[in-house]
Amino acid sequence: MYVCICNAIRETDLRSAARRCPGDAETVYAALGRAPQCRQCLDEAEEIIVEETETGNLRAAA
Repeated sequence: MYVCICNAIRETDLRSAARRCPGDAETVYAALGRAPQCRQCLDEAEEIIVEETETGNLRAAA
């Protein structure tokens, strides 16, 4: 599924980048070599990044 249509960022790409690069959506987008355009995706992107971060923290604690 595409999270960001403007930049063609897929959910899987966003999750992978969130695991490698801590930060907010704009930071993760920058890690992908992109910047938010219309900004309509940022709320959803933030939710996905938080979810991925929490999942990563659970894996690290195990």
